[in-house]
Amino acid sequence: MNSFGPMPPRFTELKHEIAESYPDFRKHATDAWARLLPALAASTQEIAKQRTNIVPQVDFKNLKSLDQNTLSDIKRRGCVVIRNVVDDIEASGWKTALEEYVTSNPDVPGFPDADKQFFMLYWTGPQVKARAHPNVLEATAWLNEFYHLKSEKKIDGVDLSTPLTYADRFRIRHPGVEWQRHPPHVDGGSIERWEDKTFRECFADILGGDWENHDPYDLEGRLNARTSLYGRPNQASIFRTFQGWLALSETAPTEGTLKVFPDVLLSNAYTILRPFFRPKSGAVSGDPLDAENWEFDISTPDFPGIYAIDGGFTGPRPLPISHPHLRLDETMTSVPKVYPGDMVFWHCDVIHSVEQEHTGKEDSAVMYIPAVPCTPQNSEYVDRQREAFLQGIPPPDFPREKGEAGFKGHGRVEDITHPIGKRAMGLPIEVA
Repeated sequence: MNSFGPMPPRFTELKHEIAESYPDFRKHATDAWARLLPALAASTQEIAKQRTNIVPQVDFKNLKSLDQNTLSDIKRRGCVVIRNVVDDIEASGWKTALEEYVTSNPDVPGFPDADKQFFMLYWTGPQVKARAHPNVLEATAWLNEFYHLKSEKKIDGVDLSTPLTYADRFRIRHPGVEWQRHPPHVDGGSIERWEDKTFRECFADILGGDWENHDPYDLEGRLNARTSLYGRPNQASIFRTFQGWLALSETAPTEGTLKVFPDVLLSNAYTILRPFFRPKSGAVSGDPLDAENWEFDISTPDFPGIYAIDGGFTGPRPLPISHPHLRLDETMTSVPKVYPGDMVFWHCDVIHSVEQEHTGKEDSAVMYIPAVPCTPQNSEYVDRQREAFLQGIPPPDFPREKGEAGFKGHGRVEDITHPIGKRAMGLPIEVA
C-alpha cells in the first residue's frame, strides 16, 4: 500500500466554496461549534461510563413490535445487535463449510499471507446462501425503513421494503493474532462527503450551523450521492443504509469484535465541521477541548482524518490527535457478546473499528452482510454484481482478482431458493 500523501491545494478552494454556499458561514459554523463541543463532552462521558451496555440489543422475532423508545435509541446510537436472525446450527455450519472451502482451495486470496484469516472471497456457497436467507433480508429491510424522505416527495425506483444484496467478504480470525488493518474509520465515501455536492446535501443542516436538526436517516441526498469519485478499489459505490455482519461463532468484547462510536448525530456533526477549525496557537483556557481554544480557519487544504492515497482518498479516519473531542481511547465501544446467527449492524456514517487484540480461545468468524435498499443507483449496481456472480469474478467495487469460478464449492444460482433472495440478487423469479 502506498503511504499517505499531502492533500492537494485545490481543497482550500473547496473549503471556500462551501463557506460561500451558506449565509454567514463563519459566524454560524463558529456558533454551532461552540454548542457542539459541550454536547459531545456530555455524550462521550456517558459512552465511556456505559461502554458495551450502551449498544442496543433486540431479538429478531420482536422487530415489528419494538416500542418507540427502543427505536429512538437505535437511531441515535446508530447501531444494533439483532439476536437469532439465523438458526445457530445453520450459522455454525456455514463456518465449517467456509473452512472446508478454504482448505479445498489453498490459493484463495486473503491475509495475512502466512495464516489467512480475512478472505477476499464473495461467492462461496455459504455466503450466497446467507445473503439470500429470508430472515437476513427481512432484518435488512427493517433497517432500511429507518430512513425516509424529509421532504416527503415521491422518488421513482425507491422501495425501502425491497432489500438488495451487496456481496462482501468474510473473516475467520484466530485467537492471539494482532489486527492492525481496521482502526477507527467511516466507510461509504471519503472526501466525497464535502466534494460531491449531492452527498454534501446530507449534511446541509450541519454546514448551515444547525447540527441539532441534522437527520442521519434522510434519504434525499444519499440516493444520488457519489461516494466513489476516484474509483479506488474497496470504496463502495452503493448506498448501504447500515453496514453489518452475521456472526458464525461466539465472539465477546476483547475477542476481536467490532467497536463503534455510538452517537451518529454528534459524530457526524463533529466530522463535518472539524475541517473548518484548528486549535489556537495560544491556549485561552486550561482545557484544550474548550471551544475557546479553537478558531475558524479555511486557509489550508487539510481535511483532518482524510488522507490522499492511491490516486484517491481514504477516510474519515479520526485519531485522538486530529479529533480529540471524540475521546476515542475511551469511547470506541465493543459490541456485546454475539452467538452464531446473531447480526450486528451500524449506520453507514458510524465510526467503527475492529479490536486489535483477540484474547479469546476460539475463532472470531463473521460474514459481512449490509442493509441495502432498492434505489435506482443500487439496482444498477446489483445488475452488474449479478453478472460478476454468474462469471465467478469479484463484484464491481472490489479489486480485479482472478475470481472463484475455478474453485471447488463456489456458490451457484441454485443455492438461492427463496424468491426474496432471487429478487435481492437481481435474478429472475419463476412464476408457478
